[in-house]
Amino acid sequence: MAAAIALWLATPSPRSIAIGAVLALAGEAVRVWAAGHLEKGREVTTTGPYAFTRHPLYLGSTIIGAGVAAASGSLLVGLLVIVYLGVTLTAAITTEEAHLTEKFGALYPEYRNGRTSGAVRRFSAARAIRNREYRAVLGLVIAIAALIAKMYVER
Repeated sequence: MAAAIALWLATPSPRSIAIGAVLALAGEAVRVWAAGHLEKGREVTTTGPYAFTRHPLYLGSTIIGAGVAAASGSLLVGLLVIVYLGVTLTAAITTEEAHLTEKFGALYPEYRNGRTSGAVRRFSAARAIRNREYRAVLGLVIAIAALIAKMYVER
């Protein structure tokens, strides 16, 4: 529903789409990098972007949201994205951190406070695919395609 409202309010231009797509692709790159290091539910991941931030997938999603908002060419869409991401990601982070603390005991709070290091691993595209990051890529492609279509329909 939020995506439909954002598309309806969007006023994309070739320039806004180009700028927004570059920004959104950078966000997706962060997500792919994170997904290529993450062993979901098996351990507290500390390599790749997890060495710099506890929630690189959410950081990537935030950058994607900013990119899609910029591509929309609408300040109102930008405000809606900020509110939507602020509410949903805050709730997700709170829930996820409680779950990880419950699942991994003191290890997660130690990681959160920067006092632990885990297994060292290299990025793996196969791991990113196992973590279904292709779904976020597909969603981004659909969002940009919808904005491009709207731009041509409204001309």
